[in-house]
Parts: sequence; C-alpha cells; structure tokens
Amino acid sequence: MQVTVECQKRAEGSKPKALRRSGLIPAVLYGHNGAESIPLTVNAKTVETLLKKAAVNNTLIDLTVPEISWSGQTLLKEVQTHPWRGYPYHLSFFAVAAHGDLDVKVPLNFTGEAAGVKQDGGLLDLVMNELQVRCAPESIPDSIEIDVSNMQVGDALHVHELALPAGVTALAEPGQVVVSVLAARPSEDPEPEAATV
Repeated sequence: MQVTVECQKRAEGSKPKALRRSGLIPAVLYGHNGAESIPLTVNAKTVETLLKKAAVNNTLIDLTVPEISWSGQTLLKEVQTHPWRGYPYHLSFFAVAAHGDLDVKVPLNFTGEAAGVKQDGGLLDLVMNELQVRCAPESIPDSIEIDVSNMQVGDALHVHELALPAGVTALAEPGQVVVSVLAARPSEDPEPEAATV
C-alpha cells in the first residue's frame, strides 16, 4: 500500500505548540541527502488520515515538499504522541530511494483454524505477531499470510518454513518458532466441595 502526503517546510523559529494550535503537526525528513534533515509541518487532518492507512516502518509514503521541490518515497519512522491525550505530536520520515534494501517489520496474518485446535481441543500459541524482514522499498508486503489449518497438536511452524514473497528475506533466527499448537492443559484442581456447616 502506498500513501501520498504533502508537507510544508517549517518556518525557522516556529514553536511546536503554536504550530499544533494552528492545526499543523511538526515533522522531520531525513535520509534524503546524507545526514541533512529538513524540519516540516503536516496538516493535522492529513496526519489523522495518514495514521489510519500507514504503519510505522512498514508503509511506503510518497512525500512532497513543494517549497524545496523535493518529492520521493519515504517510510514513517516514528510517531510521537501526547503522553495522555494520545494525539500525534511529531512525525519522522525517512527517504528510502537512495538506500537500497530496507529492514522493516511486517505484521503476520494467521488464517484458518488449526486442526489440532478444532478436533483435539488444543491451543494455538502465537509466538510472533510481526516479522523483521529485508527487502526493496517497493517490495514491502502489507502483511505475511500464514495458514494454520493443517497444524496438529505438537506442531510448530518456524521462521525458515514461512512462504515469503519474492525478494523478501526474514531477519529473525531461522529456527525461531512463529506459531505452535499446544495440547490443552488438564484442569489441575477439581472444584473444592462446599463445606458443610
């Protein structure tokens, strides 16, 4: 999934609180030109829409900064939120074009009902819910599908057994367990009998 966002260059000396009061969220773009960074502002409504569609370190964003005639693909690297109100406070974008393959986290999407759960009353144990992978910016998957339908009690699926899209490499240990089916635990203590008075 790709998202398009237009930013403005932040005026020198502008105060973050004043910007937020006027409906703008401070942001920064880095990685586009060595160690240089550009302070930006993004319309608060645009940020609200962006955060519904984009995930940190996962979604490619087409970013445009008209004042400096810059546009390119970026990743949302960080979203700082207000400690108790929860609204976004500051965004960090990272330009990806010149950096080759990227290391990103991709959510795992488990589908189906494991046979060991359905037939034998086992428990599905989701050990991982996201996977760190390396791939080109244009190959970042929205999620990795894992069908657990054929898993029996005692089965475990490891990182090296995942079917990853072309050009995507897992960075986790190959032998790490992603999901397993555990035997149901027998109830340990019978219900205590009601005391007679």
